[in-house]
Amino acid sequence: MSKKVTFEHALSDTDWGLIIDKKGRLKGLFVPDGCDEDDVPESIIELCCDKFGIDPQEFCQPETHTGLLH
Repeated sequence: MSKKVTFEHALSDTDWGLIIDKKGRLKGLFVPDGCDEDDVPESIIELCCDKFGIDPQEFCQPETHTGLLH
């Protein structure tokens, strides 16, 4: 029998992680220590918008146009 690994232990110090519920809905984003919403990789932003229907404007601050996740 395989040992169960916790979500945080499965990630390295620089990994990002998506948290998805049992119905396939996006619940949240695991952000690595030292990073914040402005550091969200473009691929994660695209995935959240394309697959989970997140409004792309939620990721942009008008003055900076950098990644932002609420």
